[in-house]
Amino acid sequence: MTKKILIIEDDEENLKLFSTILRHNGHVTLEAKNGMEGIRLAMVENPNLILVDVHMPVMNGFEVLKIIKSEPSTKNIPVIALSAYPLSGTRKGFPAGGFADCVVKPIILKEFIRLIEKHL
Repeated sequence: MTKKILIIEDDEENLKLFSTILRHNGHVTLEAKNGMEGIRLAMVENPNLILVDVHMPVMNGFEVLKIIKSEPSTKNIPVIALSAYPLSGTRKGFPAGGFADCVVKPIILKEFIRLIEKHL
């Protein structure tokens, strides 16, 4: 079943990679290059899942998460952190800070796909 996934990532190559993988696996992707654009898309498009880079300029992933979780229309959407470094306080799929999960870059393809399907 096709699901809509929002990717909020400031690195063009990573954005393209995640989008390509998800589309190849039958999903529709929405892309945002910064937190403000991502929040706007989340409100308008109501995706099934959101992937957000934790370390972005202007508005980081934790700030994006806080706003998304404070809005009635988006608060129940699972949000997965994308990070080049494991988030402190993470333990086996239960990251600190309110994220549903965390993907550490560079990704391992099979694990990434399995994690996405788990949260859809």
